Amino acid sequence: MDALGLEVVRHALAGVAEEMGVALRRTAHSPNITERADCSCALATAAGEMCAQAEHIPVHLGAMPASIEASLAAFPSLADGDVVMVNDPFAGGTHLNDITLVSPVFFEGERVGYVANRAHHADVGGAAPGSMPGGATTVDEEGVRVAPTLAWRAGEPVEDVIGRVVNGSRAPAERLGDLRAQAGANAVGAARMRSLAARMGPAALATAMRALIDYGERAVRAGIAALPDGEWSFADRMDSAGAGRGPASIAVRVRIEGDELTVDFTGTDAQVEGNVNAVLPVTVSAVTFVVRALTGPDVPPTIGSMRPVVVIAPPGSLVNARPPVAVAAGNVETSQRIVDVLLGAFAEAIPARVPAASQGTMNNLLIGNDSFAYYETIAGGQGARPDRDGMDGVHTGMTNTKNTPAEAIEYAYPLRVLRSELREGSGGAGRWRGGMGIRREVEILADRATLTLQTERRSSRPWGLAGGADGAAGRNALVRGGAKRELPDKCTVEVEKGDVVIVETPGGGGWGRR
Repeated sequence: MDALGLEVVRHALAGVAEEMGVALRRTAHSPNITERADCSCALATAAGEMCAQAEHIPVHLGAMPASIEASLAAFPSLADGDVVMVNDPFAGGTHLNDITLVSPVFFEGERVGYVANRAHHADVGGAAPGSMPGGATTVDEEGVRVAPTLAWRAGEPVEDVIGRVVNGSRAPAERLGDLRAQAGANAVGAARMRSLAARMGPAALATAMRALIDYGERAVRAGIAALPDGEWSFADRMDSAGAGRGPASIAVRVRIEGDELTVDFTGTDAQVEGNVNAVLPVTVSAVTFVVRALTGPDVPPTIGSMRPVVVIAPPGSLVNARPPVAVAAGNVETSQRIVDVLLGAFAEAIPARVPAASQGTMNNLLIGNDSFAYYETIAGGQGARPDRDGMDGVHTGMTNTKNTPAEAIEYAYPLRVLRSELREGSGGAGRWRGGMGIRREVEILADRATLTLQTERRSSRPWGLAGGADGAAGRNALVRGGAKRELPDKCTVEVEKGDVVIVETPGGGGWGRR
């Protein structure tokens, strides 16, 4: 295809994924999806190769090819109206809260592609409301686990499959509404892909999708070739492994040879009896994010963009966990540290192009009981960049959600937001200042509830670069009866009416000496 035609098709396919996201957010039931937009959508070719994404959540999108691959391996001959559901981290998923639906698209009896979307469900059962218990040591403690399973057959719901997820949740009506919204989003995407096939012809559409994937590969190869050849390494640690365990380390060595990149995590700690274990698709997501950021943010996000990249992640390690270990924080916290170590390594190779460390955590806050489950990730400071300050109070790295407005929280849950403000002075000093973190205070209005925190950078700090200072560490606290007590980075505790949860998120590191 010529460049103009390729660009037209690129935006047409991306537009389908974006419209899927709009449909999902506008029809879902949970504030986590309708307000925070904690969901992502993608398209794949008839062979199951991802060819387009919406600009949604990096940790979702980089792992989407694994979900599609696992779904098609289990069901290679899907019919029109079939929908595969998966959330099993060891069979194409990431962590149990992220449920993915994959649907084939047919035009005049011919399969022309697939549509898929992933959404974070606020509760899928498990040992604590929100399904990310701080003390979990096995994945089954974290909720309902679904290997690739046919959840809709010829357009009709398979009630026992859907019921397994719905009935396993503390908010079954919310789960059902969100799953139906996901199925509806896939239906919208399928209709739009059929329209493209009708306008272009199925053969021309298939050719265009393959051309887009190949272009993604060429563009990333060109971006890698523009970087210096060599080998660089970096290591950092998780504050804790969860379940009362101590720190865990992640090490990486990156090697650039011509237009190819090898990312080797040999030397990373073994998987742990805690919840910071990341499955391979999560690790690949983080690598994808960094590669795209450094080689061409405007490159179309297709499966082709990772063809020049080899990822070595030792099986049974923190970055390639094996069952039955817990993985909830691996998706939301370890993914962030993988980004940090990769940027740390690349900072040695291309120091003028890499920012200081951002907050390095998603600051997961979960509150619930038998009748509700509130979930939110809280923004923090972006690392200062080589030419400007870091942004204040934004989501960084592997997350890209919005915040839940106080009004939406107070309408949907027995909670009250007392304070939500920037943490003055939390960004690292330097020629360019790191972004400021956020202080958020939430009061419990229910008689009883369970609080879970999955956070990082509470003892370690986001590092500065080129002489810039580190950003401030985050803090967690609980106030009861006027008495404040510090809470650890990962924990699950019982709370009662009148308690106030305080989450102070980290600031970003500074860049350069003053």
